[in-house]
Amino acid sequence: MALPKPLRLKGHRTFDYIHKNSVKFYGKLMTLKIARSNPKILISHNYIDNLNNFKIAIAISKKVSKKAVVRNKIRRKLQDCLLKNLTQENNHKPYWLLVNLKSCDSCNDKVKLLDEFQYLILKSGLFK
Repeated sequence: MALPKPLRLKGHRTFDYIHKNSVKFYGKLMTLKIARSNPKILISHNYIDNLNNFKIAIAISKKVSKKAVVRNKIRRKLQDCLLKNLTQENNHKPYWLLVNLKSCDSCNDKVKLLDEFQYLILKSGLFK
């Protein structure tokens, strides 16, 4: 049975909430922000059935790469890494995750990027 992908986070109110109410984990290449979900914010986006599930947003600045193709490849790599660690029981944890990639030269090194991402996920205690 295939796992459903976690829904994306949408809306400026959602990101404002995460920035104000999150626990932050810092790495050399990225920052993870984890906050308890607040389903009242997402009611306007008509996701009534999945409001309390685990949701993710990956923000990659143009300072990392000017090309959207490169930024999307990085985003897909991080999402794939997350989905490998995501189980059905973790999908129902009421957390929102925001990943901010910092601008640096080593962001193009996929191995370092994925290693740090997995390290920060494990450090956060989100998946065990």
